[in-house]
Amino acid sequence: MLKLRLSRGGTKKRPVYKIVVADSRFARDGRFIEKLGFFNPLLPKEKKERVGLESDRIKYWLSQGARPTIRVARILGENQLIPMPASGNNPQKAIPKKDRKKNEADKSKEPKAEEKKAEAPEAEEKKAEATKAKETKTPKVEEKKAETNQGKEKK
Repeated sequence: MLKLRLSRGGTKKRPVYKIVVADSRFARDGRFIEKLGFFNPLLPKEKKERVGLESDRIKYWLSQGARPTIRVARILGENQLIPMPASGNNPQKAIPKKDRKKNEADKSKEPKAEEKKAEAPEAEEKKAEATKAKETKTPKVEEKKAETNQGKEKK
């Protein structure tokens, strides 16, 4: 299967990527069919030198059935060569892996959502009964207060 993907170059901690078309079985930085552009992630997004693309060759390879990787699809989408791919939903992305395991363990201890839904109507019924009881208790309390006030007045 043909892929449009990034091939890493540059020095240690200073990456520069080539956008290449390659067979998916080849190594990331190994053999490729054709170089289609470059990507320099160290430059600010506003600079034109950050991304360079050969749009006619990219369109050709896409017509031949080459599939872009997620990162390359975003780069091509930003340059209006293909429709922008939908962004993924990964709420765990910002949490370090060590802490993710802790969160999963905490979630397993909590009751499942179905159990919570089953408990919710019961809790609502209890709350409704409690409010009814409070409403019925308040007049009695007021009557007792009134009786004690009347008793004090008589004395």
